[in-house]
Amino acid sequence: MTTATRNGALAALSLSFAMASTPAQAQPSPAAPTDQNRYVGMWVTKDGYIRHELLPGGRYDEARGKRQSAYQGRYTLTGDHIDYVDDTGFTADGDFREGVLYHAGMVLYRESTTRR
Repeated sequence: MTTATRNGALAALSLSFAMASTPAQAQPSPAAPTDQNRYVGMWVTKDGYIRHELLPGGRYDEARGKRQSAYQGRYTLTGDHIDYVDDTGFTADGDFREGVLYHAGMVLYRESTTRR
């Protein structure tokens, strides 16, 4: 085997190893956020006392009773799980199951389905 042939074979082998060890194109995990706006809208307790308005772009505004904007902050979705961080730094979370939001011991419904 000539030096040129040996060098060419080594270069091809090195390239094969490099390509095999390079990670594949990153794919989102099944739990990764895919559609941050799918739950946008008003979510309310059955009695209407607590109202979470999930806004496009990851912000929320919560009203309690007659107190508008009692809490405001941002939210992120991971699958059907929601994490809240209010503007003071307080954190909370919840889960959407079968069209219902379970959050901090509360059950909230989309406004259009609350008052039947």
